[in-house]
Amino acid sequence: MSRTVIRGGLVITASDEIHADVLVEGGRIAALAAHGTDAAESWSADRTIDATGKYVIPGGVDGHTHMEMPFGGTYAADTFETGTRAAAWGGTTTIVDFAIQSVGKSLREGLDAWYAKADGNCAIDYAFHMILADVNPSSLKEMDRLVAEGVTSFKLFMAYPGVFYSDDGQILRAMQQASGNGGLIMMHAENGIAIDVLVEQALAAGRTDPRYHGDVRKVALEAEATHRAIQLARVAGSPLYVVHVSADEAVQEIAAARHKGLPVFGETCPQYLFLSTDNLAEPDFEGAKYVCSTPLRPKEHQETLWRGLRNNELQVVSTDHCPFCFSGQKEMGRGDFSKIPNGMPGVEHRMDLLHQAVVDGHITRRRWIEIACASPARMFGLYPKKGTIAPGADADIVIYDPHAEQTLSAETHHMNVDYSAYEGKRITGQVETVLSRGELVVEGRKFTGRAGHGMYTPRATSQYLD
Repeated sequence: MSRTVIRGGLVITASDEIHADVLVEGGRIAALAAHGTDAAESWSADRTIDATGKYVIPGGVDGHTHMEMPFGGTYAADTFETGTRAAAWGGTTTIVDFAIQSVGKSLREGLDAWYAKADGNCAIDYAFHMILADVNPSSLKEMDRLVAEGVTSFKLFMAYPGVFYSDDGQILRAMQQASGNGGLIMMHAENGIAIDVLVEQALAAGRTDPRYHGDVRKVALEAEATHRAIQLARVAGSPLYVVHVSADEAVQEIAAARHKGLPVFGETCPQYLFLSTDNLAEPDFEGAKYVCSTPLRPKEHQETLWRGLRNNELQVVSTDHCPFCFSGQKEMGRGDFSKIPNGMPGVEHRMDLLHQAVVDGHITRRRWIEIACASPARMFGLYPKKGTIAPGADADIVIYDPHAEQTLSAETHHMNVDYSAYEGKRITGQVETVLSRGELVVEGRKFTGRAGHGMYTPRATSQYLD
């Protein structure tokens, strides 16, 4: 059984910052001891990693990715192999991806298809949520079976009529089922029926550029759907997790529900914290790179999102990583913004961008680890195996250099996509070394991992509901 000691770093978790050495044995964290003490000095190891002047943090948990996802006649550009490799480069050691039920098919068929895509291909550990696209008596029964095997969260869509859309009755039934089986309902909260009317009207009026994608998906329609989802969950006695919250009014709806003591949670993503409608309006169709749903908002929404993260109105930052190349994929929407595949690359840069938020004074170091590691692990039933540095936890550990400077660029990133949403952005902080279950997957800025190292990880129910 191999032993690794990480010496001299500042160990940061959601609750503590301590100068400690970390002993890793058999893929797990065996012990922590104050640096320089007899206990720490007595450890022998096959490998010693010097973390002096660096942070020692838990591997990131990205609770919202879409590898190989079919959308609008094409597929997300990252496979489970390329996407998890890029995640590792960026200090993320666990992803929770979305298996998709097709209309007319069972949940089991959708889940099995995603098991087959991921099995043997992942560089880091992975788990699945289930997208419910066809709520009916048999899929409702199947939800119970999936919870029992460790797929404990179910995503529904108030958007995309004719594709993923569920009406209020279907949503209520799924929520009632989840309230009985312990599952967590995840919601894409946008009023898709109304949005489709606005899309049709915009195109008829000749408003076809990417910026109109943001224009038709109005803040009020995100807020309305968020409010409706909360009330339906309240009626069903079900918890609710609202994905990719982008707008101030939606944050206010979540905050109001939480102030009433309801089990309502919210996630935002780096694109809403760092990008805006200015990007969607970039000329020469460049704005297509930034088409995602919910859409980017005017800059003034960013402060509400940061405040929501600081005061725990929002609990998690995930990426909603769903990359489509500009060439040949995003270009499908030239002359019709509604045909631009919705999604952006991000799995590689979440940890770094959130460290930049620490540097910029938006959040503390511990809150960085909380929203990127511990909270998603707790939310999705993976804690304390994932999301922290403590004896017994998986040795998913990142040695992070808080002083290194880097410039984000498509030239240097490892995601399988031909552009960077953050091209030319200079940030402070960089991942240096990454261990996944004690194995080096990135060592001194060199990838040393392999497809197939990553293991499927069944999940418990949300630990915020215990």
